[in-house]
Order: sequence, then structure tokens, then C-alpha cells
Amino acid sequence: MNPRPAEGALSPTTARSLQGDVGALAALPRQRTLARPVTVRGKGLMLGADAIITIQPAPPHSGISFVRTDLNPPVRIPATADHVAPRPRRTTLKSGDVTIDTVEHCLSAIAGLRIDNATIEINGPELPCGDGSAALFAEPMLEAGIVEQDAPRKVFKIREPIVIEEPDGMIAAMPYDAEGMRVVYDLDYGPRGHRIRHQTFSYNIAEGNYIGDIAPARTYSLREEAEQLQAAGLCKHLTPRDILVIGDDGMPIDNAYRFDDEPVRHKVLDVIGDLSMIGAPIQGRILAVRSGHGLNRKLALRIREQMLAADLRKTVVDGRVMDIRAIQKLMPHRYPMLLVDRVVEIDGAKRAVGIKNVTINEPFFQGHYPGTPIMPGVLLVEAMAQLGGLLLSNVLEHTGKIAILLSIDRVKLRKPVVPGDQVVLEAENIRATARTGHLKCRALVADKVVAEAELRFMMVDPDIE
Repeated sequence: MNPRPAEGALSPTTARSLQGDVGALAALPRQRTLARPVTVRGKGLMLGADAIITIQPAPPHSGISFVRTDLNPPVRIPATADHVAPRPRRTTLKSGDVTIDTVEHCLSAIAGLRIDNATIEINGPELPCGDGSAALFAEPMLEAGIVEQDAPRKVFKIREPIVIEEPDGMIAAMPYDAEGMRVVYDLDYGPRGHRIRHQTFSYNIAEGNYIGDIAPARTYSLREEAEQLQAAGLCKHLTPRDILVIGDDGMPIDNAYRFDDEPVRHKVLDVIGDLSMIGAPIQGRILAVRSGHGLNRKLALRIREQMLAADLRKTVVDGRVMDIRAIQKLMPHRYPMLLVDRVVEIDGAKRAVGIKNVTINEPFFQGHYPGTPIMPGVLLVEAMAQLGGLLLSNVLEHTGKIAILLSIDRVKLRKPVVPGDQVVLEAENIRATARTGHLKCRALVADKVVAEAELRFMMVDPDIE
């Protein structure tokens, strides 16, 4: 059955006129953002409250983020998988106690149109729903225009397979030689799901017509699922004429399919939105079987870990040299507490060597001690701990986390460190788990040990605000 126009869908003329623009995006190697702001209004899916969002252009390397403008001060939440809070039937971003619900359709439209940088300002806790598709967001963004930016587009290439399986579904990311992210989704509810027939759909962001083939596909539920939601006080503003509710005969109640395989197309739409929270577009093949938002998020987290680990390996060229700019990307410390000037060697997650150049301009020499400047021993321990944190960040499970010092053992301060000294820091991994690290560290000046200690760390997620 061919796609049929329905209320809320793009007209065939509009879809055809925009198709060429979408296809042209695949060849552009630069980052992209909107030419002007776009405002979208509507009621939220779950709560039904009126919502207004404004999708603003953003500078290169900004990525995608949401801002709750109804709060004082406004709260910004990056659209990355490590900010997703588990919620049934939708994707929710969270920072502290602040949440933003049902972001997946807007994110799908942004990713489907290959927009790299945008800020979505919202006046409440949930995005507009529209008819449950992504057309509400995709059409006005294309009409506003998409502009190329003066920065290269980063694309992460999947090199190692990632497979996540659960009793009810599976999702995997595989290497893919062609350009783009190809999503292959197999929707099979088995004998109990006979009302929605077995459907398979394949789509590549780099080659496909997002506006015509994916954006109009609406979210759906079975009749009894819709009744349960409304009995729980959710979605009470919606009727089967507003979104797809599948009746006992397998057909939409008071509605019609836009595609004969609309359910699986919407599943692809959701995968595109959820995987956009990796933080960069990927080159890979995504295989999904009955995957929902929870599985999508788990895959996004695994790919994001792989990407951040690859970034770290690229920063350390041939196992050597990490300059101060690279260090600042991995550590939250800043003046006057950043005490590692350079990393000259990292051997995987086993060992690291760094440099701290000590000058008379160090702020602690003003009081420690006037006339006899000596670097405080606690700061030597801190410098060793910072190098240890950089080493632990090279462990895949620790990627994106911060090393918090838990305990200090076997400390020995053997010689004073004075202005003009170059302190060579060494950190050796004794044991690292998914949440902790145990390191042996030394500090040397002119090949003589000036300090040593055994340090234990807890790996924690960075604070958002």
C-alpha cells in the first residue's frame, strides 16, 4: 500500500520539494545548524499541558541541548545518553530534579536532517506531541533553512560490534563500509502480537528521504494499552483520531495508516532519535529486533563509551604526549589547582607519565614559605592523583567519569620541591574496576624520588550544573 496523506502529514508536493535538500546533506563534510530560530507549539503527549519550544541555531561544536526557560535560573541539559532517565514508552532527559519528557521525536528530526548544533528552549517539562510523528519538528526546520558552519563534522565509525540482548528484544551496532547510519528494524510481536503484522524496514540517514519516509510515521499503541494509560491519568487529552490506536482487528480506530508498515517506520524514527544522543553521528549498521527506548539508550551509552575512549587514544599519539588542552578536556581542574602540565606517556590503562613544571609564579609560594619557597607536600600528592585520574580515564568503563580521591596510603615525602624543578609524575595501575581504581604513584626530580603514595579512587559521573 502506498503512503496516503493524512491530517498532520506533509503534502506530497512539499515532501518532493524538500527531498532534494535532504539528499544533498549527505555529501556535506561541515557541521550544520539552523538558519534561523524555529518555534513549535502543541500539547505534551503524557500530561497534555500546552508547550512551546524554540529551536535556536548554535555555534560549532555545541552539539544538541535543551534549556528549561521556565525555571529561574534556566537549566540546560545536554542531549546525551548519560543524561537519560528511564521512563516507560518515552525518552526523558534529567539533570538533578529537572526533567524534560518525550524528546525523541524532536531529536529524530534534528538527526534525520543532519543538524549538528542546536539549542531547544522549552517552557515546561514536556515537548509538544503533535500527531505523534516527527513532522511537527522536521517541516518547520527545513523551511527555516539549514546552514553550513566553519567546522568539520565529526563522524564516529563503529569498528567493534556491540550487541545488547534482553528477553524481549535485541539491538546491535556493526561496522559498515558505506557512508551513514543504516538502521534495519525487524518488528515481530510473535503470536500474541498478530494485530500488528511482522514488518521489516531499512533506512540510511545519508541516503534516505527522512521527510517522506520516516518523519510522518506516528507513535502507536494497542487499544488496551491506550485505555491503561488514560486510566492512569495520562494522555487523557488524546483520542484515536489524534494518534494511532490499534483496534482488535489490527486496524487503527477512527484513523488510517499513512504507510502499510507505519509501526516499524516509527520504530526506526525512535532509534534515530535515541541514538542521536551518542553525541556525534555514527557510521555503522544498526540491527534492532523489538527494541524500545530502554534498549536504544543502552546501545547509545555503549557506543558513546567506545567513542570517548577512541578520542582519548587519538589524543595520545602513539602512546605519547597529551598537551594541556587535551588534559583540560578530560579533567575539571583549573587554575590554580591543575597540577599536570603535560602527559608524555600512557601505556593503555597500565601506566602513565606526566610533567609538572614548578615556577616561582606558583600562587602557593606566596605563603609557603616567603624567603624559602617549598612546594607543599599535599600538592605533590594532588599532582600524582591528577595523573592517576587521567590514567583511569583510559579504562573503557571509566570513560567520561571523574576520579574522586578516596584514600591515601603509604605516603612518603622524601625531598623538598622548589622553584625551577621539573617534577616527573608516574602512576601505575594496581587494580581498576568499573567503579574504583587503585594506583601506585611516584614523583621524581632529576631521577630522585621526592614523593610516593598509593591512591584509591571512586569513579563518578560529572555534575551537570
